[in-house]
Amino acid sequence: MRNALSLYGRIGLIVLAALGGTARAATFAYISNADSGDISVYRLDENSGLLTKAATQPAGGTVMPMAVSPDKHHLYAALRSKPYQVLSFSIDPADGRLTQVKASPLAESMAYISTDATGRYLFSASYGGNLLAVNPIGADGLVGNVQQVIPTGPMAHAIRNAPDNRYVFASVLGSDAWLRLKFDAKNGRLTQDKAPAFKLPEKSGPRHFVFSPDHRFVYLIDELDGKLHVLAFNRHHDTVKPVQTVSIVPADFNGAKPWGADVHLTPDGRYLFASERTSSTLAQFQVDHDSGKLTRTGTWPTEKQPRGFAIDSSGRYLLAVGQLSTQMSVYGIDKSTGNLTAIGHYPVGKGPNWIETVTFN
Repeated sequence: MRNALSLYGRIGLIVLAALGGTARAATFAYISNADSGDISVYRLDENSGLLTKAATQPAGGTVMPMAVSPDKHHLYAALRSKPYQVLSFSIDPADGRLTQVKASPLAESMAYISTDATGRYLFSASYGGNLLAVNPIGADGLVGNVQQVIPTGPMAHAIRNAPDNRYVFASVLGSDAWLRLKFDAKNGRLTQDKAPAFKLPEKSGPRHFVFSPDHRFVYLIDELDGKLHVLAFNRHHDTVKPVQTVSIVPADFNGAKPWGADVHLTPDGRYLFASERTSSTLAQFQVDHDSGKLTRTGTWPTEKQPRGFAIDSSGRYLLAVGQLSTQMSVYGIDKSTGNLTAIGHYPVGKGPNWIETVTFN
């Protein structure tokens, strides 16, 4: 397979030369482990990409999606085992350790959580409950009780606010729809449009999505057909137009059913990566600045069944976990090509599925 990761013996000078830079502020990685019911905490050395274990935080249930508050003071983690709750953790900026401060009810088992731009509201999407929900977040950064529930089609999968915070978008896998909802930031209420913002082909299964750093494009990954959609985003009207659809499966894919999972851009918007679980690979794309279109530039083997991965705020490192693996792989991202250089493997818990990173300047 092209760009196979057999580079461990060349870490040293190659990684430092390719990634460059001097010491940065403290960066921490949080990995939710569904089957062991805890969160692994690591500190990332921004010079080398090496990790140091900081702690293992018990969560008391099947912990899966997580989100970080905009001010970086809190980590929110959703439990998908009963009672369905979101845990509010304070983050110690000195060592990255978590302290659970509160547990609040969720409307259902949630596949995805995120906050609005102000950090005053928590959005959630329920795959099994076919709904979206809103919880308020207090001035203390702690999540309160459910204040709104919105029914959707089957298998709501992700929910995120638009960069201007005027609208919220949500992917609904079972109805092949990407929804738009008007957001009233004064009271935290959502109002769904009658028609989807983008209707996808039947049985495509839209899953996760990200906005480009310049807010001009949206990248939406499908779970069921191995596709990734590029949508031009109108920042004045919060509407989209399709630009391109590409495949995330490797060139030598054996014909098995595709199983897309996660998608992330580097902070400078130059490179996009997407995870495909059947082949256990990361697809690498170069992003055209003007058109937003993607060009496939690499395929990288990674942890088995890679549900979640993350890119740190410097854009120099990618961290990936697989649900059928009990370790995390860390890669350096070459600034000039986007290519990955394997740095190392680190133990995590059972059923790892989500990664969040936080950098304190």
